[in-house]
Amino acid sequence: MNFIKKIGPLNIFIISLCALIIVVAMYLFLRGDQRHAIFIGLWVPTILAFAIFLKQIFNGGQ
Repeated sequence: MNFIKKIGPLNIFIISLCALIIVVAMYLFLRGDQRHAIFIGLWVPTILAFAIFLKQIFNGGQ
C-alpha cells in the first residue's frame, strides 16, 4: 500500500494502461496484423509523453 501512495494511483493507472496496450499490440502483431499492431503500439510513448507533460505543468515545471 505504501508503494501505491508513493507512486500515486494515477501513475499506476497510466502504467497499467500502457502495459495493456503493449499486450494488445503484441497480440495483433503475432496474429498477423502488423500495421494495426504498430499503430496501436505507438500509442504508448504518446500517452507517457503526455503524462510527463501534464505532470510538469501541474508541478510548476520542476
